[in-house]
Amino acid sequence: MPTPADLVFHGGPVHTLGPGFTTATAVAVRDGLIIAVGRDAEVRPLVGAATEVVDLAGRALLPGFQDAHVHPVLAGITMIQCDLHDVHDADGALAAVRAYAEANPEVKWIAGGGWSMEWFSGGTPSRHLLDAVVADRPVHLINQDGHGAWVNTKALEMCGIDADTPDPVDGRIEREADGTPQGTLHEGASGLVGRHVPEPTPDTMLRALRAGQRRMHSVGVTAWQDAMVTPEVQRAYLAAAESGLLTARVLGALWWDRERGEEQVPELLARRGGAGRFRATSVKIMQDGVAENFTAAMTSPYLDGCGCHTGNRGLSFLDPERLRAHVTRLDAEGFQVHVHAVGDRAAREALDAFEAARAANGMNDHRHHIAHLQVVHPGDVPRFAALGITANIQPLWAAHEPQMDELTIPFLGPERAGWQYPFGDLVRAGASLAAGSDWPVSSPDPFWGIHVAVNRTVPGGDRGVFLPRQRLDLTTALAAYTIGTARVNHLDTRTGTIEEGKLADLVVTDRDPCSIPAGELAETSVLATYVEGRRVHTDPAF
Repeated sequence: MPTPADLVFHGGPVHTLGPGFTTATAVAVRDGLIIAVGRDAEVRPLVGAATEVVDLAGRALLPGFQDAHVHPVLAGITMIQCDLHDVHDADGALAAVRAYAEANPEVKWIAGGGWSMEWFSGGTPSRHLLDAVVADRPVHLINQDGHGAWVNTKALEMCGIDADTPDPVDGRIEREADGTPQGTLHEGASGLVGRHVPEPTPDTMLRALRAGQRRMHSVGVTAWQDAMVTPEVQRAYLAAAESGLLTARVLGALWWDRERGEEQVPELLARRGGAGRFRATSVKIMQDGVAENFTAAMTSPYLDGCGCHTGNRGLSFLDPERLRAHVTRLDAEGFQVHVHAVGDRAAREALDAFEAARAANGMNDHRHHIAHLQVVHPGDVPRFAALGITANIQPLWAAHEPQMDELTIPFLGPERAGWQYPFGDLVRAGASLAAGSDWPVSSPDPFWGIHVAVNRTVPGGDRGVFLPRQRLDLTTALAAYTIGTARVNHLDTRTGTIEEGKLADLVVTDRDPCSIPAGELAETSVLATYVEGRRVHTDPAF
């Protein structure tokens, strides 16, 4: 008699996403590992008296999702501060700020975030709006995309920011007609106030991590790459890993300080490593900003509201020569490099840096990747496969919605707007894809991202299909959120597919995503999430 399994699933489609993308109906798990994948009759002999048996009843079993670019600790901090992610307009944001301030009279700074540019004229909320709800304490609220801040007059005064304060080299202070700061701080300008906001305590960081992890597990995510691991964030992960509180598998991308140079490499080397389910073996470099505030680095200038060329081509946070030197050094030291590139110039500069590293150090298995890739020049698309660089995509943004239609397309122009989020072209050119959410910038739910990747429309959207040639088929989209990200995180031999010998990181969904209309993908929900065969999330409907 075979040794019984600890856990058996049966009675539903099992999408393995393994070689050939085969489908089974049953899976058996013992000691955290998948020991059998097949038909119900083949797995049934592994059921013993103590085996937990899960009847899928037609519901689907998939590999646990993996997020290639996300910020769960930052999201968790926002969740326990002044959180604006669940409001939908300027009035809602102001009401939420007022309510938070009234409920927390002892808090010296009103900090948090989650506001969206589309709620405000020109995408730039004013300090006067905040002054009307909180005038006696400083307010610093990060934009939903993380690339700017909304502050009140008290915060500006306390930080000594006035009409004579120059713009930092990596940002811009939005100003009133007389030069007085208007209340919106773009990119590096956010730090002029942000550096004065009290740092969260270690206990707060750990609470934030646990809150973020719960949310990730609730949408079926069992592993991720945290794209901004500062020393404080790393300490929280290590504490959680060492105590057993970290149930996800996390690869940390150590933050590259763009105000410094290669003198920080020894510090990064000293921080490399990890404990338990956490490893820090990647380095994150931010090469540009975002298109909506005209800081994404473009090869040609942005347009103005009249469709005329401006003198602004965005910001390259690192001089391209320095970027090539830094990437080459990090590659030689054995780090994976994870680059933020939104504009086509930033993507080209990142590819040039990886090409320089390949020329200097040769090919290797570090699995470098470039995230976001909103605008990619068609001439650069084939370079991803040629250089072995993974395209780390955030599909949820690749659709017509107000921020795209009102704050982006008019300022890019028709030709460049057609180069946005070229997922289909990248696949056809042989590039490897990994997928992520960038939560809290957008929803962490993989099915929302998969919906947009497949349909190129937002769930429930009525603005038409965005660049339909760039749609992905469902299998490719699912693979990007599972084995594609597992490969980037060097987890592909252990997770990312449902195969014998791999860890039992699994999700049960309320319907079979492969058997429903593509327009209903976003309605799919996760009923249960398992890590090594242990349930870490259960929906009441399960």
